Amino acid sequence: MGEWGFLSSLLNKVQSHSTVIGKVWLTVLFIFRIMILGAGAEKVWGDEQSQMICNTKQPGCKNVCYDHAFPISHIRFWVLQIIFISSPTLIYLGHVLHVIHEENKLREHRSDIVKVPKYSDDSGHVQIKGDLLGNYMTSIIFRILLEVGFIVGQYYLYGFIMDPRIVCSRAPCPFTVECYMSRPTEKTIFIIFMLVVSCISVLLNVTEIFYLACLRSARRKSKKTVASTAITLHPLLNGGILTKSDKMSLHDA
Repeated sequence: MGEWGFLSSLLNKVQSHSTVIGKVWLTVLFIFRIMILGAGAEKVWGDEQSQMICNTKQPGCKNVCYDHAFPISHIRFWVLQIIFISSPTLIYLGHVLHVIHEENKLREHRSDIVKVPKYSDDSGHVQIKGDLLGNYMTSIIFRILLEVGFIVGQYYLYGFIMDPRIVCSRAPCPFTVECYMSRPTEKTIFIIFMLVVSCISVLLNVTEIFYLACLRSARRKSKKTVASTAITLHPLLNGGILTKSDKMSLHDA
């Protein structure tokens, strides 16, 4: 698990800048992917090429048969999957950290300028709206596309069921060779488990998009209500003339 420490620490920082569903997605990623992959998958697979048994002693035949059946091992495939689906989230984290840094600089020079922080408060908590919301939703869409792409890729590479028998006729095999993998049932269970986790991840991402869309719609309705109320009251308070500060308050509402 040591090699996952850096990625886990970065993803942990995203927790405080995500929605409730986003926190659930990160929890699924941590527990059911990174931890399971580091704790169990490597022991289940191990060195598969050395454990594979073929009905020939021809030098090099086992190597080409294994390469034919598994162009990339399941472990490395899942490692690439985790890294790729985490990348959009890490890009969003970089945007959040940049926004916090810029708005902290605004607070330090608040007396010199009129502009005030838009996304973060004094404690560093970020409100997901505006450009941050667009970046966040874009990262979710890319996560869905990458997740589905890896599921389809796994199916076309070696399917979802581990066949204990591998039939190979590549050179330098002298004839059609049959090779047998170790613990095929255990591997199949593990493959199906990782597939289910991927499907849950896709479902959570889709749910989060609908959640953010509803949240944005509710926020716009609230802004319209506040703006219409303010427009009704301001003429009475200011003789029918809106001041510059009134317009700014309406814009920020």
